[in-house]
Amino acid sequence: MAIEIMFKQSSQTENSNFWISYADLMAGLLFVFILLIGAIIVKSSILKDSLKEKESTLEVQSDTLKTQEEILKEQSENIEDKSETIHIKDYEINKLRNLLAKRKQALNESQQALIVSKESLTLKSNEIEKLNQLLLAQNTKIDRYSDKVILLQNLTSDYTNTIEYQNDIVEEYKGKVLVLSSTLTKQDEKLKLNDAKLLQLLKALDNRQTKYDDLLTKLQAQKAQIKSLTGIKLKVIAELKSALGNKINIDKESGSLRLSSSILFDKGSAQLKDSSKSQLKSNFIEYVDTLISNKNISDHLDKIIIEGHTDSDGGYLYNLSLSQKRAYAVMNYLLTLDYIKKNNIKTKLVASGRSYLDAIKINGVEDKDASRRIEVKFRLKNEDAMYEIERILDAD
Repeated sequence: MAIEIMFKQSSQTENSNFWISYADLMAGLLFVFILLIGAIIVKSSILKDSLKEKESTLEVQSDTLKTQEEILKEQSENIEDKSETIHIKDYEINKLRNLLAKRKQALNESQQALIVSKESLTLKSNEIEKLNQLLLAQNTKIDRYSDKVILLQNLTSDYTNTIEYQNDIVEEYKGKVLVLSSTLTKQDEKLKLNDAKLLQLLKALDNRQTKYDDLLTKLQAQKAQIKSLTGIKLKVIAELKSALGNKINIDKESGSLRLSSSILFDKGSAQLKDSSKSQLKSNFIEYVDTLISNKNISDHLDKIIIEGHTDSDGGYLYNLSLSQKRAYAVMNYLLTLDYIKKNNIKTKLVASGRSYLDAIKINGVEDKDASRRIEVKFRLKNEDAMYEIERILDAD
C-alpha cells in the first residue's frame, strides 16, 4: 500500500512537472514567435524604405535616361548629318578605289610581265614603290580634301542663310521703293503745278517790282523833301543863336528862351515883379523879333508858347497851379505891349503850366534854381506831323 501510495505520488509529481515543462516550452515558443513577428515587421519597414529609395533612384535614372535619349536623338541627328558627309566621302573613296583597282589591274599586268624576266621585275618593283608613294600622296590629298569639303559645307550653309536674310531685306525695300515711287510721282505732279504757278508769280512779281521801283524813286524824292522841311527847326535854332548870341539864355536843343522865376516872381507867388518887366519885355521882343523878321522862319511859325516850370518842392497839383498862374501872368503882361499888337502876335500866344515834370537835372540831380523858370518857345506848323514822319523814315 505504501508503495502504491508512493507510486501514485511520484506519478502525480511527474505529471505536474510535465505540464510545467510543457507550459515553459509553449511560453518559449510564443516568445520566439513574437520575436519572429517583430523581426518580420522591422524587416518589412526596412524593405519599404529601401524600396522607396530605389523608386526615387529609378525615377532619377529614368529622368537621366530621358535626357540621355534626347542627347542620343540629337547625336543621331548629328550622325545622320555626318552620314551624309561620309556618304560623300564614300563616293570619293569609291572613285579612289576604282582608281586603285585600275592601278592594281595595271600592277597585275605588270607583275605578269615581270615574270618574263628578273630585270623587268626589278624595274616593275621600282615602279610599284613609286606607285605606293603616289597612293600615299593621294591618300593625304584625300584627307585634306575631305577637311576642305567640310569647311565648304559650313560656309555654304552660312552663305545660304545670309542670302535668305538679304532676300528678305530686298523684298522689304522693294515694297518701300514702290511706295516712294508712287509718292514721288504725286510730288512730281504737284511740282509741275507749282512751277506753273511760280512762273505766274514771277511775272506778277516783275510787274510789281517795276511798280515798286517807281514808288521807291518817288518816296526817296518825298523823303528828301520832308527831310528839308523837318530841318527847318534846326535852321531856326541856328538863326536864333546867330542873332541873339550871348545876350539871352537860349536852350541848345529846343531853342527856347529861358527866364529865371527868381527874377520874375517872389517865392511861392504868381504876381509878376515890376522890376522884372523891363527885362522880360526886352528879352521877349528880341527873341520873337528874330522869329518873325526872317521870312524863311515866319512862314512856318505856328505858335509862341509861354510855359511855367517849378521845382519838386511841394505837391504836383500845387506846383501845376503855380506854374500855370505864372505863365498866364507873363502872357497877360506881354499882351499889353504895343509890339504884340503891331505885329499881330496875339493869336500865336499860348500859355501853359508844366509843374515839375520838366525839372532840370545835372548828373541825375535836380537843379532847383534852374528848374524854377519861365520858358518862351516856338512851335512850327505841322511840327508834330513832320517829327513823326522823320522818325518813321529814319526807322525805315
